[in-house]
Amino acid sequence: MRIISGIKKSISIKAPKNLPVRPTTDKVKESLFNIISNKFNYSDLIVLDLFSGTGNISYEFASRGCREVISVDNNLNCIRFINKTASKLDFDIQTKRLDFLIFLKKNKKKFNLIFADPPYNFYTKQYVEMIELIKDNEMLIDEGEIIIEHSSKITLQDYINNVEERKYGSSILSIIKKASL
Repeated sequence: MRIISGIKKSISIKAPKNLPVRPTTDKVKESLFNIISNKFNYSDLIVLDLFSGTGNISYEFASRGCREVISVDNNLNCIRFINKTASKLDFDIQTKRLDFLIFLKKNKKKFNLIFADPPYNFYTKQYVEMIELIKDNEMLIDEGEIIIEHSSKITLQDYINNVEERKYGSSILSIIKKASL
């Protein structure tokens, strides 16, 4: 994986093979950050990267100068890798080793942007539960958004109002504005 823009542009990061992850492809990552760049000023962003895995998305946010980046994953080896890599790159990324449900239930912080990339074997009801927890705990600022990467076999349009879906091969980015919750 590589950082595609910002102060650490073009730096390659090699994750250990033993991490239980499916990193976001460069094509999807470039599309994701094109979407974000057209809506937000990075220096103002407080970002949550749920299911952060290798930290691929967190590094990109940090490289682009986000005000705050929080990475959440339940795997200790993933969190250790993110901490080690962030230290090497001199990125201030806060990590939390927690199950996403526990984090979402306990969190009191508000975010401009929440990116979630759960395992592709998630059920639709798990996506809906995650979105409902974000809504119920008022985790987004007024102009905030949730962007979820998921399998193209799932659609969230039947469960959440005004979901914008963008398809990239076998992946979809579902974009949900706070006003739609």
